[in-house]
Amino acid sequence: MTDTTAQRQARYRANRPMAGTEGNGAHRLDMWIDSRAYYALGRLARRYGVTRRKMIERLVCAEDDRILATLHIDTAELDHYLQSKTLRRNDCPNES
Repeated sequence: MTDTTAQRQARYRANRPMAGTEGNGAHRLDMWIDSRAYYALGRLARRYGVTRRKMIERLVCAEDDRILATLHIDTAELDHYLQSKTLRRNDCPNES
């Protein structure tokens, strides 16, 4: 007998904590973005033959790698970068 949709969905959700390329989990991201960014994301994804999700992952990881390459090991700056928390909207200076 085949699984119901609810059973398949429950199994999928149960596996999310172990998903990801390194098995360290996957996290849901639900947000609205500006139309220009949305269409640019689609163009980039199409150009590289990947999904929008994969394109976002590539862009974010590339920028993170770029920043990490500029920081020296065993410095307060690196510690601060690695330990920083997501800022709340009111904490971001000059964000519009």
